[in-house]
Amino acid sequence: MNAPNDFTALKSRQQITWASGDYAVIGTTLQIVGEQLAEACDLRWDERVLDVAAGNGNATLAAARRGCKVTSTDYVASLLDRGAERAKAERLDVRFMVQDAEALTFDDGTFDAVLSTFGVMFAPDHARVASELARVCRSGGRIGVANWTPESLVGQMFKALGRQIPPPAGLQPPALWGVETHVRSLFGDQASAITVTPRSFNFRYRSAAHFIEVFRTWYGPVHKAFAALPGEKAAALEHDLTELLNGLNRGGAGSLVVPSEYLEIVVSRR
Repeated sequence: MNAPNDFTALKSRQQITWASGDYAVIGTTLQIVGEQLAEACDLRWDERVLDVAAGNGNATLAAARRGCKVTSTDYVASLLDRGAERAKAERLDVRFMVQDAEALTFDDGTFDAVLSTFGVMFAPDHARVASELARVCRSGGRIGVANWTPESLVGQMFKALGRQIPPPAGLQPPALWGVETHVRSLFGDQASAITVTPRSFNFRYRSAAHFIEVFRTWYGPVHKAFAALPGEKAAALEHDLTELLNGLNRGGAGSLVVPSEYLEIVVSRR
């Protein structure tokens, strides 16, 4: 099954972007989200669990710690390598596979639970991804996803990036996955029930400058944006991000603590 032609080139660029820097430096700070999602999905020992667009494996590790038989997938092999290092350190038995979230190679109904934390939301074809998640999940199973909302720090950060490097025309924003009505429309009659819980993750850094330094070094989309922009536009992006971070900071003058809203979504498969 091949990706639609209009998304093929875009997905190739996305792969290069997410492989740049080292997302694991950021990803490991988000581990609590994977743990909370595993609890929300009420994972059981020996259940078959698939983590899609797993990155460095936060949901993967959370499921494996609960005794599940986990398959961790991403279309960036280097990210899976980071997840494998973490699983090995904890002596967790996990299968790692390079997979495209829009064209999973597993049979229908293979898994008891399908998870993704801040992963599938970045795939270009929202409807196709939702269809694939539902297809590989058995009837009565659960699909659990965590997605940044448009109002979150990350949602607003991508808007700031988009002002300097406009996204391709017609592409649905990733943060739509953080809008309840959109997610309900994606899964439609494939769901017997959908539970949506607003949550917040706190980004903790020394300062706005420290956050920007870490993200422009390690977080693929920000890393690539700064590398591509000429000096004046790069300075404008840095200014916009600084203003955003300082405006949301609840940590006071000596630190940066910025809450970022996300939706924890559990879909019961019909």
